[in-house]
Amino acid sequence: MTVIEGEAGGGAGEWGPAGPGDGEREPAPSDSLRTFGAVVQALREHAGLSRVEFGTRIRFSKHTVESVELGRRMPDEAFVERAEEALGNTGALRKAARHLTRGEPGLAVWFRRWARLEKAAVSMCTYECRLVPGLLQSEAYARAVFEGTVPVAPDDQLESFMDRRMERQRMIFERSTTPFSFIIEEHVLRRRFGDGAQMRELLDHVLELSRPRNVTLQIVPLNAGLHACLDGPLRLLETPKGQRLAYSEGQQNGRLISDPKEVSLLQQRYDTLRSQALNSDVSRGLLEQLRGEL
Repeated sequence: MTVIEGEAGGGAGEWGPAGPGDGEREPAPSDSLRTFGAVVQALREHAGLSRVEFGTRIRFSKHTVESVELGRRMPDEAFVERAEEALGNTGALRKAARHLTRGEPGLAVWFRRWARLEKAAVSMCTYECRLVPGLLQSEAYARAVFEGTVPVAPDDQLESFMDRRMERQRMIFERSTTPFSFIIEEHVLRRRFGDGAQMRELLDHVLELSRPRNVTLQIVPLNAGLHACLDGPLRLLETPKGQRLAYSEGQQNGRLISDPKEVSLLQQRYDTLRSQALNSDVSRGLLEQLRGEL
C-alpha cells in the first residue's frame, strides 16, 4: 500500500493548526524555508560552529537556530543580518532571504498536497459523517468550526483559515464542467450551531451550492441503518491523467492513498453508498424540510 502520511486533511485537517507544541514554527515548512535552512547549516558547519556557539554569536537561542535550519521557522531580518555577518558576509543569506515563502496559510500540514490535487482534479467525491464538507459550509458555520478548535487559533490565523475556506468554495462555480459529488449523513445537517437564522443560512447555502448541474448532493437518512462507508469520512478524485486517488483523515493526521487496489476498494464503497443514499431530488427536498422545521 502506498500512503503518504501527514499530507492531506478534510474537516479539521483543512483548517487545523499545525498541532500542539508547534510554538513559533510555521504551519508547515515550504521548500524555500528548507533550502534556506540547509544553507545556514552548511555555512555554520563550514565555519566550525555548533548551534550553541552560532546562537551565542548572533544572539539567538539554540532552539531558534535549529528551527531555522530545519525549515520550521521564518527567520526575521535580525537573524538574517547577524547570520550573514557571522558567516563571512558573502551576501548569500541576504539574497536567499528575499525568496523565502511560508507554507500555504490556513491549511493543516497533511491537507496541503490534497488541496493542490483538488485544483486540477477532473472529478471529486466527498463522503462526510462528522460535519458539513468545507466546500459547502456557510461563512458562519465555517467560523464556528474554526473557533471551536483546540488549541484556540489566534485571530490572525482564524482569518487566514476563513479566507482559504471561502477561496476553495469558488471551485464549484469556476469549474462548471467538473463533477462534484457529495454524500452527507442526515445527522450532520441536523446538528445545531448558532441560532435559527444561522442554521437556515447554512441550509440555504448548501442548497445554493448544490444547485449547479455539475454538483450532486445525496443525503444518507437517519433510518438508512448500517452502510458501506462506516469506516469514516472519505474523499476521492481523478487527476487529468486518469489516476484515481483517495484521502482519509483522523485526529491530527491524514493520509493520501495512491495504491490502485486500495483506491478501487474505497471507490466501490462510495459507489455502493450512492445507491444506499437518497437521490439528489429527494435529498434537496429533505434539506428544504429541515429548513422549514427551524
